[in-house]
Amino acid sequence: MTGTDRRSLVQDRFTQVFGGQPTHWVQAPGRVDLMGSHTDYNQGYVLTMSIDRSTWIAARPRPDRVVAIDSINLDARVEFSLDDIQPDPAARWADYVKGVAHTFGAEGYALRGFDGVIHSTVPLSSGLSSSAALEVATAMLFKELGGWVIEPLQIALLCQRAENQFVGVNCGILDQYTSVHGQAGCAVLLDCRHLTGQATAIDPGIQVVICDTRFKRELSGSEYAERRAQCEEGAAILARHYPEIRALRDATLAQLDAHAGDLPDVVQRRARFIIEENQRVLDLSGALAAGDRAAIRALAAASFAGARDLYAISVPAMESMMAAMLAAPGAIGARQAGAGFGGCMVAFVERDRVAQFIPAARDAYQQATNREPHVYAVTAAPGAGALDPA
Repeated sequence: MTGTDRRSLVQDRFTQVFGGQPTHWVQAPGRVDLMGSHTDYNQGYVLTMSIDRSTWIAARPRPDRVVAIDSINLDARVEFSLDDIQPDPAARWADYVKGVAHTFGAEGYALRGFDGVIHSTVPLSSGLSSSAALEVATAMLFKELGGWVIEPLQIALLCQRAENQFVGVNCGILDQYTSVHGQAGCAVLLDCRHLTGQATAIDPGIQVVICDTRFKRELSGSEYAERRAQCEEGAAILARHYPEIRALRDATLAQLDAHAGDLPDVVQRRARFIIEENQRVLDLSGALAAGDRAAIRALAAASFAGARDLYAISVPAMESMMAAMLAAPGAIGARQAGAGFGGCMVAFVERDRVAQFIPAARDAYQQATNREPHVYAVTAAPGAGALDPA
């Protein structure tokens, strides 16, 4: 779908639902982590990339304090008052909009009611941060309507708080930071403790390809909260011996090995994965910029093996996709993306072989699982902001 076609689709839906035309347009991209699974809430590093799959909201302000929001993707509509914001288990998607309104309002930012239409090209429940894209797009819309002056990092932090406290998902900062701060044409090396990002080049001969298993994942499930608690337990035990350890980011493999017996076995395995994964982020940043194919392949393989064997976030669909990706023409390396438990995976592919890689990976996975995947190339896109309303 071209940008023109997408705009027409959203405008037509707005006219159909609300009458007239929208006056404000905003967008926020999804993201893919090129390396760094679950390192964000351990205050570590992530090599992340905002992608050319995004959430748009087209809106028109209202004279009252009511938000009426319509989703094209879900063919669903919700209306709520900014003076009485309550979660709704029957319309969980709208809690991401409500959570942003609740959180920014509590911080004193002026909120205006609006009629709005949402359209997203970020696949839902796939590990590409569709929820963060919706949160950040909503925040950008309230900013435009209210004329706020606000730092981009504050937008990311408050959107994270909305997901943590209102939606109830104890996520790290990765998704919201990337959606706000993404840069066209390059990845971002994110330091999740200091909340700083460094632009990182990707060798021009390498193409990032998303391979969606179509096995739906649920980030708010107990597995995510359990992994986070296990990491915090591991860091706390190691800190008894090494007071400088505030999170697993600070721990070394030597320290873990010296006191592995002090940790429950499952906690030791979780900690080992995070410590190793954190180093892989730094190593892949250099390898992608240098075009070091051998290093990329080895680092991606080690990340997937650790995710499967140490962090236990793999599922059979991901195993099948991994085999399909690595066997396809032009594959350099491949690994999981997002929190795991299904959803998307990511492949690094020779740019001149992408046309052969996509059908080969798709067909091999479908033959193995009888499930049709979505396989497509992505490019690094700009972070969130206003779109031209014309």
